Formats: sequence, structure tokens, C-alpha cells
Amino acid sequence: MSNKTISYPDATEVVQLLMRASHQVHQDFEFELASSNQSVQLSGPRGRLLLTVWEAETIRMNELAIKLGLKARTITEHVDSLERDGFIKRTADPNDRRATLLRLTEEALSHVHRFKLVQEQISEKLLQKFSAKQRIELIELLALFLVGKENESH
Repeated sequence: MSNKTISYPDATEVVQLLMRASHQVHQDFEFELASSNQSVQLSGPRGRLLLTVWEAETIRMNELAIKLGLKARTITEHVDSLERDGFIKRTADPNDRRATLLRLTEEALSHVHRFKLVQEQISEKLLQKFSAKQRIELIELLALFLVGKENESH
């Protein structure tokens, strides 16, 4: 009988590697996005915000903050900027005069479709070393971190 002890990485090691990998993916994604030939440069966060509004068609600012996991102040800053750029339009919520609804402008729609295509290309490039099985496993493992956290914002 062997006295070999199986050594497992400690939790700190795993989390540190996950944070490094997340940071690297973010940097690589932003670099590739900046290198793409978009007529309008959109950063990852601005692009994700536009995609989220596009998917919802109309959405309240507080709902957008929850979906993106960002503070309301951060959402307001991004929306202000995107509104100045002509991509977002604010309208009063007919059911709640205190709430503001967001929707994309016509100009934004063409950029969103282009951003979505570029995002898909970049994502494929970033995951090119992963087999289909590894991608599924990665999704399953990462999803465990998010269970029960969808409505939390820090």
C-alpha cells in the first residue's frame, strides 16, 4: 500500500489563478476590441451595456445596474456618455414617473450588431485552445460562483 498523499491546491491558489485569468481575459478582450476596425470604438463595458439594453429593448436604469452587477452611479456615468454619443435615449416610465427607461437609438443598432459580431470573433480567439468539452466544463465550474448572486451588486 502506498503512502502517497494527494496534494490539492489550496483555495487561495485557485482564487488567485482565477483572478489572474479573469484579468488577462479582460485585457486581451479590450486589446482586441481596440484593434478591431469599428467605425465607433466601444469599450467592453460600454458594449456590454448597449447589448443589455438591446436585449431588453427598454430597461430601467436600476434593472440595468442589477443585470450588469454595477453600482447605479457607474451606470449613470456610462448612460450619460452613451446618450451624448447618440446611442441611448432616456424616456419617462409611463407607469412610474420617478423611473427612467432606456432604449437604443437607431444609430446605436448598427453599432450593436457590429459589436456583437466582433465580440463573438474575439471570444472565439480567446477560447481557441479549449475543446467543446472543456468549454462546457468551464461554464459549469464558473456558474457555481454565480449561483444565488444574480441580484447582488457590490
